[in-house]
Amino acid sequence: MICSIAGKIKQRKENSLLVQVNGFGYEVFIPQGIMKCLSQDETECELVTFHYHQADQNKSIPILIGFMNEIEKEFFEKFITVSGIGPKAAVKAIAEPIPDIAKAIDCADIAYLKSLPGIGMQRAREIVAKLQGKVGKFGLIRGVVHKEKAASAESDIEQEALAVLLQLQYKKPEAQMMIKNAITRNPDIKNSEELLNEVYKQRSNQ
Repeated sequence: MICSIAGKIKQRKENSLLVQVNGFGYEVFIPQGIMKCLSQDETECELVTFHYHQADQNKSIPILIGFMNEIEKEFFEKFITVSGIGPKAAVKAIAEPIPDIAKAIDCADIAYLKSLPGIGMQRAREIVAKLQGKVGKFGLIRGVVHKEKAASAESDIEQEALAVLLQLQYKKPEAQMMIKNAITRNPDIKNSEELLNEVYKQRSNQ
């Protein structure tokens, strides 16, 4: 299982990069919504990857799908839990920024979801039915995301939520205040996902 890849960008295509690693060239497919965040000036990249095998007649073809960080990959993995959306269809469908798609899911914006490549009315409804209320934290993604070490927090739940917000390029004091406000609004939060969803709702209402 290939979980990440780092190397020189040898070629750019509309939906993929050819990444050279120690003399080997790997084609990594990247959703357009993520490709838009990649600088055209960069000659090297480091990607988190989703690795699967695509059945083609009598053979199995290994496929790599790349993301800027684990958060984007997690959204992709949730997206493909929707009936009828496999990895290939998901790469095509995620043609807009992930936070925009997450917001559309949370708001049940069927028209927006239906406008994504390969997503019709029925599939858009299935996406909302399956994922609404579960993708709030992905609406917090800011542009290009880089890895950052998580700082300590008062509880395990707060620490996990803070780590995610730091990955999403929120400043530590801002992230801590967002978490504090979310807990004040909803003291019955049971896990970090619920906490991040509350943060997302809080920012959406501003």
